[in-house]
Amino acid sequence: MRASLLLSAARRLRSMHFVPGGSQKFLDKALASNADALIVDLEDSVAPADKLAARLEVSRWMETVDFGTKTCCVRINALDTDLWEADLVATLRAKRPDMYVVPKVSSKEDIERIGAVLSRLERSVGRPEGSVTLMPIATEVPQAPLRAHEIAAAPRVEAITWGAEDLGAELGVKRRKDDDGNWLEIFQLCRSLTLLAAKGAKVQAIDTVYTDLRDLKGCKKESDKAADSGFDGKMTIHPSQIDIANTAFSPTAEELKEANELLAAAEDQPGAFQWKGKMIDIPHLRQARRAIDRAVGLDIVEVAPKESPPA
Repeated sequence: MRASLLLSAARRLRSMHFVPGGSQKFLDKALASNADALIVDLEDSVAPADKLAARLEVSRWMETVDFGTKTCCVRINALDTDLWEADLVATLRAKRPDMYVVPKVSSKEDIERIGAVLSRLERSVGRPEGSVTLMPIATEVPQAPLRAHEIAAAPRVEAITWGAEDLGAELGVKRRKDDDGNWLEIFQLCRSLTLLAAKGAKVQAIDTVYTDLRDLKGCKKESDKAADSGFDGKMTIHPSQIDIANTAFSPTAEELKEANELLAAAEDQPGAFQWKGKMIDIPHLRQARRAIDRAVGLDIVEVAPKESPPA
């Protein structure tokens, strides 16, 4: 069964790991990890006094560091600062980065504004125009969540994500999660709007970071719930979270086996049919193909059928 064009052509972004810009120690550790993508950060993880030095070091990384098969991303400073354009000028090089993460996006016009600068820079370094993609963080300012569908559909957007920390500060909330670790209503709304916007625009939906570094069980629970809901990956801020995200956003061997069996059973069926006591139609087949798409390039061994016990 062939993988669908959309998913098979997309970069795998199960784990998108933050690396503080300018910190060689953290970069080396991240390069040795299993993260699908690295987000070299010029925004929140860099102190104001260190912005220039970090930008210069990240510029060097874009020219000299071998990122291997990892997607290389740079998070620039927000558009309401005087730093973001200089971030682009300094870091866009002949081969890297692959993608920019854009914080505090408020509208599709923000994306178009960045796109215009990128087009000029791509031409200046000899890259095809439009080759650099974007991942906007679409819920960090109050006016953005209800425009998430427009932001996700803007040119160059490859993935879209959401964030609770900056929005919480804007709203003046006392907390972001309840006692059971579930997002409060306003944040769950933003999460759902981001997911719907991504799927409507046919781009990848990336879940926000899990901030409690010591709570790996909680990270796993949140990652699994995001994957169950349809998210394609998660941003991570500690190496211990990377494998958790990769596992959550990959099909299990059992899921892959069932998907292949279902598609094989569907080959001779002209329409809806019954399989293992369930009525199967087009949505079920699409889900099965999606599981197979997600497994492309992964070392997943299908579960062998159970042998019948001896008579």
